[in-house]
Amino acid sequence: MDILVFQQNGSGEHKIQGVETHGGSIDITGVISIDFFLPDLIDTPEDFIDQDFTSDLVLNFLKHPDLVEHLISVCHRKNIPVISPGKKGEGFTPFTCCGLGRNKKLGIYGEKFGLPEYEVSLTGDTIADIKVIRGAPCGATWDALQEYIGCEVADVLIRLPRQVQYFCSADPSAFDPISGKSSVHYAGYVHSAALKKPLKRLFKLVFVPK
Repeated sequence: MDILVFQQNGSGEHKIQGVETHGGSIDITGVISIDFFLPDLIDTPEDFIDQDFTSDLVLNFLKHPDLVEHLISVCHRKNIPVISPGKKGEGFTPFTCCGLGRNKKLGIYGEKFGLPEYEVSLTGDTIADIKVIRGAPCGATWDALQEYIGCEVADVLIRLPRQVQYFCSADPSAFDPISGKSSVHYAGYVHSAALKKPLKRLFKLVFVPK
């Protein structure tokens, strides 16, 4: 699977590193970086993005709205799946990278990255082991699990969202006007919800909040 990344001023570096670290056999075969000054309005975005590219999947971490719209349009015409976290338009536009649902069009990338999924084993009411089945491409899903083995479940459920928010690479000041929450808060929430699923399957935990 060929994955091509478009980024602006290093906006995708953290995710690139996470994919390379936790993606297993996934390889990022190309990175297109736009690191120079851009005007507020770009009338000819094709001057900045070479349309002569092919890929099985495009990860869109561009920031300029005109470039974002153009890249999504190009990928749509080429029938290339494009993931644009926090953006609007065609393709896959999850609120955050860790909000991406499963879809066969996303291949092995979609199997490994997106909405977090855990496999948990317990010893009584303490965590014996946690394995990440699927997580955030920035690596926060894996990084946030440090020091949790042997901890009580109730304590982990409180600490995990905070840890995820600490490792999350999203901009905490970027609040969604509808929900009133930032992508960092959203990341903490989805990870907490993901951990509760295997715990509830193991046994009924009366102290697990809804």
